[in-house]
Amino acid sequence: MMQYEEEGEKLKDKSPCHGVRADLKMCLLESDCCKRDKKTPRECLNVTDGSVPQECFALRNTFFECKRSMLDNRTRFRGRKGY
Repeated sequence: MMQYEEEGEKLKDKSPCHGVRADLKMCLLESDCCKRDKKTPRECLNVTDGSVPQECFALRNTFFECKRSMLDNRTRFRGRKGY
């Protein structure tokens, strides 16, 4: 989950799956791939050399499931996946 500096601080992005997207973004930006190797977060998602933690790949899968659940008509009753 994202950590905020001040109390009451919120994301500007109010789109569906915004919490998972923000966590994935911060995870990738804090990884060695972005910091040390100076790659973009998009390039780091395709790297399998161990410079990106497994948590980021788990967040990528959660983000995918959240986006996919937006297209599924059954989610009208079950709610979107993710947070």
